[in-house]
Amino acid sequence: MLEPIAGNGETVTLPADRWLQGRTLYGGASALIAYTAAIRAFPDLPPLRSAQVAFVAPVGAQVTPRTQMIRQGRNVVQVRAELLVEGQVALASLWLFGTAREANAVHPADPVTPAPIAVEDAEIVMADKGPAFIRNNFELRRAAPSGGDGGPAVRRWLRLKNDDLDPTSRLILIGDTMPPGSMRAMQRPGPMSSMNWAINLLDPMAETRDGWWLCESSSDHAGDGYSSERLRLWDADGRLVTIGQQAAAIFG
Repeated sequence: MLEPIAGNGETVTLPADRWLQGRTLYGGASALIAYTAAIRAFPDLPPLRSAQVAFVAPVGAQVTPRTQMIRQGRNVVQVRAELLVEGQVALASLWLFGTAREANAVHPADPVTPAPIAVEDAEIVMADKGPAFIRNNFELRRAAPSGGDGGPAVRRWLRLKNDDLDPTSRLILIGDTMPPGSMRAMQRPGPMSSMNWAINLLDPMAETRDGWWLCESSSDHAGDGYSSERLRLWDADGRLVTIGQQAAAIFG
């Protein structure tokens, strides 16, 4: 899917069927397309540290990436990348790249709590159901007891079935996999949709044991048809590698 992407404004047709979520691309895949356009338009960027992504409209198989250098400082570079569909912005994003510096503040993240079910003992889920992008691309296992502890959170072990990505691209692709945690608080079934995504990469070169990652989305507040969500991703040994925030629309 990434092969035809360039940062020069050319319209490309993507083999996108594997990554569809309803009538649009899964958010992590569309964000990865924008990121790929940014790094191909401006080679030799420092490591990615943070990003803000707005899911404006459905992104389909035909997209036109458009990139712009916002600012290039001594240590930090900011690049804007948009995906246009039929001439209109369908995804807007800002990518912040930063050179590593000698640390003045050091504060490692706390270990994951509560401890998840060990991946070796975890039940396989969503093997033959759910959105197409899940069935086609991910292995999922239950990381918390069925139904959770009653709180508005969804936690799963996940692994890509086919993975030849660099570490940063992988984190972008998988960081938005879980549905909003507010699904645990819904009073009746109904659709939901991610509206945006802000992500901080604590280790842009993170790898994990046997390809397994622990992914969680949880709702801090839900009301008026919207939910404020926290997204976190740990490696298989419980080291936090990304932190995100998201606004989700809750329908039904």
